[in-house]
Amino acid sequence: MKILAKAGVSALALTLALSAAAQAEDVEVLHWWTAGGEAAALNVLKENLAGQDIGWKDMPVAGGGGEAAMTALRARVTAGDPPTAVQMLGFDILDWAQQGEVLADLNEVAAAENWDAVIPAAIQKFSKPDGTWIAAPVNVHSTNWVWANKAMLDEMGIAEPTTWDEFIAALQKVKDSGKVALAHGGQPWQDATIFDSAVLATGGPELYTKAFIDLDPAALNSPEMVQAFDKMTQLRGFVDDNFSGRDWNLASAMVINNEAAFQIMGDWAKGEFLNAGKVPGTDFLCFRVPGTAGVVTFNSDEFVMFKQGDDAAKQAQNAMASAIESPEFQIAFNKVKGSVPARTDVADTDFDDCGKKGMAQLKEASEKGTLLGSMAHGHANPAAVKNAIYDVVTAHFNGEYDSTQAAEELANAVEAAQ
Repeated sequence: MKILAKAGVSALALTLALSAAAQAEDVEVLHWWTAGGEAAALNVLKENLAGQDIGWKDMPVAGGGGEAAMTALRARVTAGDPPTAVQMLGFDILDWAQQGEVLADLNEVAAAENWDAVIPAAIQKFSKPDGTWIAAPVNVHSTNWVWANKAMLDEMGIAEPTTWDEFIAALQKVKDSGKVALAHGGQPWQDATIFDSAVLATGGPELYTKAFIDLDPAALNSPEMVQAFDKMTQLRGFVDDNFSGRDWNLASAMVINNEAAFQIMGDWAKGEFLNAGKVPGTDFLCFRVPGTAGVVTFNSDEFVMFKQGDDAAKQAQNAMASAIESPEFQIAFNKVKGSVPARTDVADTDFDDCGKKGMAQLKEASEKGTLLGSMAHGHANPAAVKNAIYDVVTAHFNGEYDSTQAAEELANAVEAAQ
């Protein structure tokens, strides 16, 4: 058993017992990781469990946001035949936690392996509602990143910007050169992703928390929120004319292929650069959106465990949860996925420069209380509220509202969605 070599005798003993009891048992896993890099990352877990003689029944449901997967899940649970584990995000997890006795209890595994001490409290909000571990967090993606083409910046004499004004000046310099300054895909979730950072860069974690987590009407329709929309107007001036409807990975390709200088996107974008043979620090830069340093907005993929009917299935499920949280798996998986481990005690030795930076910043933000669930990615508020915010942000980005109107509409939309 290699997967828990560093996790302590008690954890090792538990995992060995679970693994031995689960010989030839299968886990059925519902997920939407069907793209190349995502499937490769998931394969790490399949191979890990295969080494414990636990079979894997794959139930992939294509669709990057998981909506189709949630529809399939509801049908399975209604039929009384839930899968072993389901990939899930944010408030979807909390919704299922309120559906009565349908989720498994992972407290035994979590206690043996001390998950409480190594998984940030902001993530436990979703994986341990009401004091019971129901999910094993796989990773942490953070969303307030800028990805930059280093050669383009060097050629134009642009240093890595550290303030919002420096960022705008850099974007302007690129635009003046005739290149695309900001690669962006005009889809609501992408607009909301950059709005996460615009709000943080305006009012810091205080405004972000009051507006997106507390849903405070005064914060949503405040002078600071108007300023955040003004920042969105600034950014809108640096995207190309063909941005509408573009997928995020095609925007990343613009930076990779020297067609654009910058992209604001979550750290899943790093996988696109790595797949293209690009090296962090040499070919591309990764840094927090200027004005958001010290804060990490996150989303976390988790495998939510559903109650199983027999002991062998439960033991295989526990072994899967244990494998997910093992430091070795967390390293292997997140190196492939572009995210960082959900545990803050994992060594960064095997990670690239962007990964090391992300891991250090996650730990710091967790300790300081500035690890905040991403509004854009379903970790700040329920789906109905998130979608209402999407509508206003995208309407403003496309010129339907000025900034003052947008702040008013934002407060009204959030109130109506609650």
